[in-house]
Amino acid sequence: FLHRLLGSGCPSVSLVKTLLCLVVELMSLIVSTDHYLKQNWIYFSGSFYYISTTEKSWQSSRDDCLGRGADLIIIDSREENQEWSTVHARRVDLRLWIGLSDRQSEGHWIWQDGTSLDESYWGRDEDCAEIKYINDVNSWNDLVCTNENFWICEKKTGV
Repeated sequence: FLHRLLGSGCPSVSLVKTLLCLVVELMSLIVSTDHYLKQNWIYFSGSFYYISTTEKSWQSSRDDCLGRGADLIIIDSREENQEWSTVHARRVDLRLWIGLSDRQSEGHWIWQDGTSLDESYWGRDEDCAEIKYINDVNSWNDLVCTNENFWICEKKTGV
C-alpha cells in the first residue's frame, strides 16, 4: 500500500512516516481512553481520575494508585481544586487522600512529583493531606497518615 501510495506522486516518505506516527498515537490515546472509562475513571482537564471505593492508609492508597499506573492526585490549579472540593467531595461526602505530605521534613509540604506547596498553615505531626468539603475555598486538611480514607488517583494523559 505505501509503495503504491509513494509511487503515485504522493508526499515524501518522511511526511508519510509522520502522519503514520500521528495516527498510531491517536489510536493509542483512543484505546487508553476507552480502557480507563470502562474501569470507572473520570476524565477532567487532561487527566483521568479514579475514586476508591474502600478506605486505606495514605501509603497503601498511594501504592494502589501506583499499581494502576497513576499516583495520588496532585492539585495544581484552582479549577482542579474546585472540581474536587466542591463537586466530588461534597457530592459523595468523602474524605479523600491527595498526593501531598510533609513526611520527609516536618512543615515542608511536597507533592508526589517533588514540587513544594508554598502555603504552610498546617498543624504538626499530621503528615498527610486529604480533601473534604468544608466550603468552596477551605477544603484541605492534614491528618495522621495511618488513618484510613478513600483516595483519588490521577493519571495524566499528556494531551
